[in-house]
Amino acid sequence: MAELVSRQDFDGGVALLTLQGDAAAKGFSIQGMEAISSSINSALDDENIRAIVITGSGRFFCAGADLNKFKATIDDGTIVDLIEKLTSKLHPLQIRMRQSAKICIAAINGAAAGGGLGLALACDARIASENALLVSGFASLGLSPDGGTTWLLPRLVGVQVAKKFFLNNERWSASQALDYGVVDEITSTDELISSAINLAKKWGDWAKHTRESTKHLLDTQSIQDFETHLRHEQILIMAAGPTADFSEGVDAFLSKRKPDFS
Repeated sequence: MAELVSRQDFDGGVALLTLQGDAAAKGFSIQGMEAISSSINSALDDENIRAIVITGSGRFFCAGADLNKFKATIDDGTIVDLIEKLTSKLHPLQIRMRQSAKICIAAINGAAAGGGLGLALACDARIASENALLVSGFASLGLSPDGGTTWLLPRLVGVQVAKKFFLNNERWSASQALDYGVVDEITSTDELISSAINLAKKWGDWAKHTRESTKHLLDTQSIQDFETHLRHEQILIMAAGPTADFSEGVDAFLSKRKPDFS
């Protein structure tokens, strides 16, 4: 069986994961989801990795459901079991990506649809090629949205824009996604991976506490009142005080040199 997710490591602690075959074209299948989950979790477990770039191949970043399998399980009455298995793989993976100190960058080369769109939205940043396409697709199948899309997308574009995206069953080009704030940058196809790796290295260079706590604080700010959030910030910045990275940052600033948070 052909490899569904390949991995290439770069200097600076960056792992490039490339979804191929069914992992890209039918990411929301048992085989595709297992390969994606296993590969990303392996990179998250790797102490030498500080940032992860996820991309697809051909026309697809990660294109969602295996509809033939959906049809077969509808016919044999096991569709609910299949959906539970798939979401039970995807959801914990997304939570771990959001909570990890590792930076996750989506390099969107083609169509990101359904659960594949959720995978891209769970990343810390998204860089798109000119061929990128963002699609929900849930409404046309008679489904409710999944893959964290109804939590992640409104935080980027607002509730009403997200509502229209889902209920109009819209398809956003790279330029539309940039205008709405879903993607952070558009590059040519040839420059997509290098741009994503450069951003991954830049953000991954910061101290582990900085990366982890910044992600955490930004994820929780919308569900806390200001006073509670200030206390939350206080606890985390106090926790950083005794770390070697804080000492290095202060020394580097006073010495007018770049800090080394290795």
